[in-house]
Amino acid sequence: MELESRIREEICTVGASLYDRRYTVGSAGNISARLDDGWLITPTDACLGRLDPNDIAKVSVDGQHVSGGRPSKTLALHRKIYEGSPETRGVVHTHSTNLVALTLAGVWRTDDVLPPITPYYVMKVGHVPLIRYRRPGAPEVAAEVAGWAPKVRAVLLERLGPVVWEKSVSQASFALEELEETAALWMSLGRSSEALPDEAIEELRNTFGARW
Repeated sequence: MELESRIREEICTVGASLYDRRYTVGSAGNISARLDDGWLITPTDACLGRLDPNDIAKVSVDGQHVSGGRPSKTLALHRKIYEGSPETRGVVHTHSTNLVALTLAGVWRTDDVLPPITPYYVMKVGHVPLIRYRRPGAPEVAAEVAGWAPKVRAVLLERLGPVVWEKSVSQASFALEELEETAALWMSLGRSSEALPDEAIEELRNTFGARW
C-alpha cells in the first residue's frame, strides 16, 4: 500500500503541474498507473489540477472498480497500452493546445506527426503516429492504439490530443511536455523547419540509444 500511496500522490502532483501550465484545462485529460494488482486512473470528468489521492479510481486486474471515483471513460484505451507494452507503468492523456491545433492545421505525416527538428524530441519522444478522429472513448481507438503500443511511446488523437506512455507517470508527463513544446515550436515556424539530417539522427541512436 505504501507504493500505491506514492503513485497516487505522483498522479496528483503531475496532474497539478500539467494543469497549472495549461497543458490541460477544465476537466479534460486523464492519467493512469499500473499496479501489481490492477490500475489507478483519474475519475471521469475530474480536473487534473484538483485531484485528491483518495478519489483516484482503482480497478482490479479483471476490470472491476475497486475504490475511488468512477474510472475515466478512456480506461479501455489505457489498458490496451499496458497490455501491449509490458514495461509501461504510466499513461498521460491531455488535450494540449498546440498538439490539437496541429491535427487541425495538418500534421507532418500520418505516421510521424512532427519532423525530428530537435535532438531531445528524437531522444525523449520518438515517432508519434496520428490516430484519426473517433468519439472520445470509442473502442476502435483502443484497438488501433494497441497495435502501436509496443512500437512507440505516444500517439496523437485527431482533435483530442496526445496519449503518452512511459516507465512511470512522471516520465510519461516529461515526454508529453517535450511533444507539446515541439509542436509549439514547429507551428511557430509555419510548419516549415527542416528535419535533422539522417547522420545526426544516427549519431543520437548510437550515442544515446534514441528510438527513432
